[in-house]
Amino acid sequence: MSFLKDESGQGAAEYILLFGGVIVIAIAALIIYINYFSEDTPFRTSDDINTVRQDVNQSKG
Repeated sequence: MSFLKDESGQGAAEYILLFGGVIVIAIAALIIYINYFSEDTPFRTSDDINTVRQDVNQSKG
């Protein structure tokens, strides 16, 4: 019955769950950003860049 009290593998299992969660979040973020930068979406990064540049120039002048 000593194997019930053995907790030596508990830390490794927690790290696996932690890294698994980080990987899932990273994949979800990657999918969102790939959709943002693709040409088939209504989002245009060039339009966003021009809008930011215009706002910065207006705030300077």
